[in-house]
Amino acid sequence: MSVFSNSAFDDHERVLFCRDEQTGLSAIIAVHSTVLGPAAGGTRQWAYASDEDALYDVLRLSQGMSYKNAMAGLKFGGGKAVIIKSENFKASDALYARFGEFVETLSGDYITAEDVGMSPHIMQTIATRTQYVTGLPAEGGKAGGDPSPKTARGILGGIEAAVRFKLGRETLQDTSIAVQGIGNVGYHLCAMLHEAGATLTVADIDQTKVQRVCDEFGASAVALDEILCCDVDLLAPCALGAVLTADTIPRLQVSIVAGAANNQLQTPEDGQRLEDAGILYAPDYVINGGGIINVACEYAGDVDDEGVMELVAQIGPRLTDIFETSVATGRLTSEIADERARQIIAAGP
Repeated sequence: MSVFSNSAFDDHERVLFCRDEQTGLSAIIAVHSTVLGPAAGGTRQWAYASDEDALYDVLRLSQGMSYKNAMAGLKFGGGKAVIIKSENFKASDALYARFGEFVETLSGDYITAEDVGMSPHIMQTIATRTQYVTGLPAEGGKAGGDPSPKTARGILGGIEAAVRFKLGRETLQDTSIAVQGIGNVGYHLCAMLHEAGATLTVADIDQTKVQRVCDEFGASAVALDEILCCDVDLLAPCALGAVLTADTIPRLQVSIVAGAANNQLQTPEDGQRLEDAGILYAPDYVINGGGIINVACEYAGDVDDEGVMELVAQIGPRLTDIFETSVATGRLTSEIADERARQIIAAGP
């Protein structure tokens, strides 16, 4: 499993392979950049088809975290971790504690948090072995706790900005939105969209989650293989990445793509495909930055929950500026976001 020849390798500073036979832990921690500060990014727990797929994912995700943190104005670099759910995987407090010990060996170069497949309880277990962990229960109005509501709030602001820019609507009332993935972020986002008056169509691999959203928010359910083809105003990918491809983009029937998933474009060329199809794309690491803002403020301890919400509220205007620049220059929104992120990192702290 070569790191340097992997197509997702982008001069990463460090990649740590973590293996513990006693607990069955297999994990990878990737530190992309610490130029702006400690590499911050969540730990994802997932059943990958192969170890190579896990490596590709963690390399790509950690690069995305560098860009996300830079665009959010945070004093953090980018990192990510994956815990690989093998065929015989058995979750245990001992396994997560052991993972915490591996995080501790990086001496603060990597700060972990909750991501797909993880939970507040797991993060608390990891915290018994390392100080470099966030997403712990908040106390007394301080920043902290599950970051997914903040992620969803930022996405809501981004969706409002995109709908205003592309469709000329000042509210989301009667705007039709397809949400792919009803995990922690997807559920909170559906709640907020419903409150804003949007009409929801949803899909997820877990039908209990789908039924919950249908019951609570009046959403319509479709099959997983149909959600990308829905004839709606906006698609919100909130599951795993690489859903926007040369195969799927021609089947989209939306005006906007704006959602929570990381690395939504399978390749950079897919940004051009969206543009050619007349679809406005909200760069994923810009719109989904609310969670990492919460994480950063919790770790620094210098901003309370109200301050976090003020920072999250800047996501919508930030995207509007990218949209306006795209129209003025004829460049892709994804290219503009990438260029700005790289410039911020190159300039240093």
